[in-house]
Amino acid sequence: MPLYEYRCSSCGAQFEQLRRMQDAGAPVTCPKCQAPGAERLLSTISSHSGASAGQAESPCGAPGGACGSGRCPYQG
Repeated sequence: MPLYEYRCSSCGAQFEQLRRMQDAGAPVTCPKCQAPGAERLLSTISSHSGASAGQAESPCGAPGGACGSGRCPYQG
């Protein structure tokens, strides 16, 4: 089940809830003030690059830490 982030429109509290994908847009009650209608926030995605320790990976995915070194294979 995905973990969704919400913000209460009444008290401003931010909280997370595990919910089924089909229930992600259903109304949510704030656990702090019990107000209905918390808004869902955009979450960042966490992933593992698979690079071994000591082998840097560039933000764009280029191998070997090529960003900023003048060796970027994605810039012309």
